[in-house]
Amino acid sequence: MNYDHVLIRYGELALKGKNRKLFENQLQENIRSQLKDLNVKLKKTHGRLYLDLQGESFETVHERLKHIFGISSYSPALKTSLELKAIQETALKAIRSHSPFPKTFKVSTKRANKHFPHTSQEMNHKVGAHVLIHTDNLKVDVHKPEVELMVEIREDAAYIMSQKFKGAGGLPVGTSGKVMLMLSGGIDSPVAGYLCLKRGLRFEGVHFHSFPFTSERAKQKVIDLSKQLSRYAGPVTLHIVPFTEIQTEIKKHVPDEYSITIMRRMMMRITEALAKKHKALGIATGESVGQVASQTLESMHTINEVTNYPVLRPLVTMDKVEIIDIAQRIGTYDISILPYEDCCTVFQPKNPKTKPDRLAASRLEERLDVEELVKQAVENTETLRVTYEEQEKETIDHLF
Repeated sequence: MNYDHVLIRYGELALKGKNRKLFENQLQENIRSQLKDLNVKLKKTHGRLYLDLQGESFETVHERLKHIFGISSYSPALKTSLELKAIQETALKAIRSHSPFPKTFKVSTKRANKHFPHTSQEMNHKVGAHVLIHTDNLKVDVHKPEVELMVEIREDAAYIMSQKFKGAGGLPVGTSGKVMLMLSGGIDSPVAGYLCLKRGLRFEGVHFHSFPFTSERAKQKVIDLSKQLSRYAGPVTLHIVPFTEIQTEIKKHVPDEYSITIMRRMMMRITEALAKKHKALGIATGESVGQVASQTLESMHTINEVTNYPVLRPLVTMDKVEIIDIAQRIGTYDISILPYEDCCTVFQPKNPKTKPDRLAASRLEERLDVEELVKQAVENTETLRVTYEEQEKETIDHLF
C-alpha cells in the first residue's frame, strides 16, 4: 500500500514536565537530520509527530526511524477527511492491503478532536461494521486481533493505521549533554556509546593509536565503528590520539605489572583534557566489573583518581553474552571482531596487577613527565568527522 503519512509516538518525553518542549524540539531536529535527503515534511500536534511522506516510500523512512532515540513507536498511516464515509472507506482500504488477509481485527479510535460528532466508541462500531459488511471471512476479536485498525481523529483530518512498529525508545540524542567516549576497537566500548545515546547523551569518540605497534587497519576499524554508531548518533566526531610515545615511556620506566594501570590513568588524563577542550561534561567507557584485570573495583578506584569528571560505565553490571547480544543487534559486532589489535591488547602484560594501589601508582608516575606527555598527546590529536553516508577523512581541528 502507498501510505502517505507516518504517525510518530513518544513515551518517556511525556513525563518531562516543564522540559517537555525542549525534548520534543530535539526529537524533531534529530528526525529532520536523519531524513534530510528525503522529500518529507514533519509537523507536530498535541503530543504526536506526523511525517508527510510526499511520495517517499514508507520502507525507506522506516529504515531511518527505527534507529532514532526518543521514538516509542510509529505507524504508517493513510490521511483522509473528517467525513464518516471517507474514514470508513480508508479503513477498508487499509485492512484489504494486508497479505495474507487477516482472519480477525478490531477498531481502536482516539478522538483528539472533541468537536467531531461521533464518540470513540461509536466510531469503533461504525468503522468495524463497514469493514465487516464489505469483506468475507473476517471476524472481530477485541482481545487478540491479528490486525488492529487504529483511527485517530485530529483537528484537520483523520489518520488510519493498521501497523505499529516499536521505536528505539530512550531519550532524544542531545537532551542530556555530551561525554567523551573512550572508543577502542573491541566489542564493549561501541555498545557503551550506544547506551549513552539511548539516554540522550551525545558523545565524541577518543581512540588511542600506537603506530607502528598498531596498524592503520586498526585505526580504520575504529572509524568504521564510529560510522556504524552514527546511524544512531548522527555525525560522530572522532579524536585519534597518538599514544606511541607514552606507551614507550611506560614500558621503559614502569614495572610490567603496573603498566596497564598507568596506561589507563594516562588515557583518562588525556580524555579529560579533550573533554575540557571540547566542552564535554563526562567520560564514558566500556568497562564491566571483573571482565579483565584492569576492570576490578580496585583498578577502577585507582584509575579514577586522576580525573574529577564523572566516569560513566553503562556496561558495569553486564556479562559478555549480554554485551555481545547488543553489539550484534546494533551492527558493531562484526567490525569489532576483526583481527586488528588496539594499543591495550598489544601492550597487555602477562601478569597485570588486579588490585593496584593508588599511592604506588602515583609514585611510579613520578618517573614520567606526565604533564608534558599529556600536553603533547592532546596537541597532536587528529580529529575526524564520521557520518553513516560517508566519512570525511580530512582533519577538522580548525572547527573547534
